[in-house]
Amino acid sequence: MGAAIGDILPLAVGVAISPVPIIAIVLMLGTPRARTNGLAFAFGWIAGLTIVGGALLALASGNSQASDGGPETWVSLVKLAFGALFLLLAARTWRTRPRAGEEAAMPKWMQAIDTFTTGKSFEFGALLSGVNPKNLALTIAAATAIAQTGISGGEAAGAMAVFILIGSLTILAPVVIYFAMGAKAAVILDELKTWMAANNAAIMSVLLLVLGAKLIGDAIAGLSS
Repeated sequence: MGAAIGDILPLAVGVAISPVPIIAIVLMLGTPRARTNGLAFAFGWIAGLTIVGGALLALASGNSQASDGGPETWVSLVKLAFGALFLLLAARTWRTRPRAGEEAAMPKWMQAIDTFTTGKSFEFGALLSGVNPKNLALTIAAATAIAQTGISGGEAAGAMAVFILIGSLTILAPVVIYFAMGAKAAVILDELKTWMAANNAAIMSVLLLVLGAKLIGDAIAGLSS
């Protein structure tokens, strides 16, 4: 189980570093329905990762490890494809970043976040965690990485639980700050939102570059074994 957790740790951190969802939860915590909607968004985020991660792990189990103990060829090819995609996205994100003095564009749905119901907050949390392209690719990579270690079903579920927990920390942290600090949380969360929005492109470019290099490295190692 330790080896599986070691393999998925950087992937889980990649899920956790998601500027748009972090900004979304911070904005939600500044609305009149902050308590219910903030919790709903956080639970939705966890639910999305759990459902998608569990399904992918079930599909990958028994199909990811070759007879010699190494990864199946298809696992390495998937990692290679995702790694190349991440490198391309890193370059695109950096090229299209806002220039000095320009304000970063945020998704249009954020403008209506104060009108969200509890159900819609849960839904958006689940969608942003489970089917967001970056997170989906990382969850696929994590599921195959866990499955290829050949550990038991219980240990595999435990490793996936660690992946989900780490991937949810940056969404849970603002909620904890809000409930723990009350009115004082507004300043901290507003500074976090401003910093994330201003540095979104740089954060994502570096993150995608590092993750892309890791996945390609893992794929080359798997194909040459």
